[in-house]
Amino acid sequence: MDAQRRYLRVLCLSALALGLVPFSATGARAQVVRVPIEGTIDRGLGPYVKRSLVEAWEAGAPFVILDINTPGGRVDAAWQIVDAVQESQVPVYAYVDRALSAGAMIALATEAIYVRPGATIGAATPVIGAEKASEKMVSAMRSEFRALAEARDLDPRIAESMVDEEIAVPGVVERGRLLTLSAEEALDVGYAKGMHDTLEELLAELGERNTAVVTMSPNWAELIVRFLTNPVVAPLLLTLGFIGLLFEVKTAGFGFGGLAGLIGLTLFFGAHLIVGLAGWEELMLIGAGLVLIGLEVFVIPGFGVAGALGILALGGGVIMSMLGRFPTFMDLGTAFTVVVAAMALTGASAYAFLRHLRWSRRLGGIFLRASTDKERGYISGDVRADLMGQVGTAATTLRPAGVGIFGDERIDVVSEGPWIEEGSPIEIIQSEGYRHVVREVKAEESD
Repeated sequence: MDAQRRYLRVLCLSALALGLVPFSATGARAQVVRVPIEGTIDRGLGPYVKRSLVEAWEAGAPFVILDINTPGGRVDAAWQIVDAVQESQVPVYAYVDRALSAGAMIALATEAIYVRPGATIGAATPVIGAEKASEKMVSAMRSEFRALAEARDLDPRIAESMVDEEIAVPGVVERGRLLTLSAEEALDVGYAKGMHDTLEELLAELGERNTAVVTMSPNWAELIVRFLTNPVVAPLLLTLGFIGLLFEVKTAGFGFGGLAGLIGLTLFFGAHLIVGLAGWEELMLIGAGLVLIGLEVFVIPGFGVAGALGILALGGGVIMSMLGRFPTFMDLGTAFTVVVAAMALTGASAYAFLRHLRWSRRLGGIFLRASTDKERGYISGDVRADLMGQVGTAATTLRPAGVGIFGDERIDVVSEGPWIEEGSPIEIIQSEGYRHVVREVKAEESD
């Protein structure tokens, strides 16, 4: 029994060292959890924040601090984080250095906002490129900010003015200017409860002086998912998938091309499925598109309705898998950009590979270089047009096939009709691949 206990203790300590067991397993005093939110907010950030809040509750943490320093990002990703904060069973506070756009929405969802000197909060109007989004999108964001402010007993007009510059707040912001609060301004209007230079000062105000802080970080799986859903990486995965399937169609059996294609498409759709962008509906649509394209290629002659519907279903499924539940025009633009980039890369790569790879010494063997058609039939030898009309000597008796000597070459020939005796002069009158037809040259013709 003692040996088993020692073995379990070693396993627990090893797991703690690797970060595989929640930090509460130490049995020590509950620790404050800090969750950094830095850089652009993307869909891979939501699962990381939600996991951190769940682990903090399981560990008995007194509260969680979202350490926010972000210029903003995807609205649907911010909504996912807001939902996780509102559903959290442990209090969540925001400690802001920079909370702009989607970051401001996340900060407003917490129990209270605390700021560092020089912090900024606001500038949350949705944009498409350099242009303001439609009134429909602006209205949705304005309502969301208003609801979050009302839930925290904050002035909702101030929250709305962060989204829409048409809203004026006397003494705070005039009409025509989008509101971004500095640290001092956030304190003056009550949006920030305190300003602290360090996290230790904030912990002291919250009643947890000298309490240990556990800083969360994305695990390897979350980092991989965020990497795979990056708008730069996504088209490369799609290109790999499409080119692999194209190679599989052009070669016999199932080989490296098909495997590479399946890996590329699995990584693309699997990552988007994990972060909540893709669902089973998108996967079914993509599957239907692949089936229709397969029928068009292997079963139905020509190109018709099945092929067109397959391409539309495949493209629609790919675009939908990158949008999520609350797509903005920017999200639509990003999705279309990814698809267009993938199509361009696929076309260029396929042209380059299929045009030049077949002549590669090492890899050209996977292609069948020779071809036949019904007019010419099968040609098994080189066409020797230069032999037409040449005169030589029958090296053997042609009965009707044999060998003729033409200059320094011994060539298999066949007589056009009667047998020809050995040593007779002969002339090539037809050359088709390996078949060379000759006739005997009479003495009067040679004269």
